[in-house]
Amino acid sequence: MSFSWYTLAFAQLTPVQLYAVMRLRQQVFVVEQQCVYLDLDNRDHTAWHMLCMQESQLVAYQRCLAPGHSYAESSLGRVVVCATMRGRQLGLELVQRGIEHNFSQWPGHDICISAQAHLQGFYGARGFVAEGSEYLEDYIPHRKMRLRAPD
Repeated sequence: MSFSWYTLAFAQLTPVQLYAVMRLRQQVFVVEQQCVYLDLDNRDHTAWHMLCMQESQLVAYQRCLAPGHSYAESSLGRVVVCATMRGRQLGLELVQRGIEHNFSQWPGHDICISAQAHLQGFYGARGFVAEGSEYLEDYIPHRKMRLRAPD
């Protein structure tokens, strides 16, 4: 199975790519997870958008945020794999590419995420460490997690 990976600034996204990103995010975070929330949070304009395409289909996505946009540290967010592609290690590759991007783009800065609580093990296996207590974000239990920048 062949994938094409793209990391693009907001202004570089084509209308078709942007539509696919919004559709996938809504399909998973709003419909599948039954969570009504405002996805368009004014952070997309300053984010780097990482897309994984299989032919013309968007199958995985995340956005990478600079320090100061979600946390004082850099951040990964809206990490999503379409339902038909789960269980194939695509999420692992997606997150690893995001980690590499952030450490390359913003060296010396940790990466902080707001992980859905049931995914703490997934992120923990990639080196993220939970901080503080669980909290509700859009009615879903989350936990702040941090990956320390390499020395």
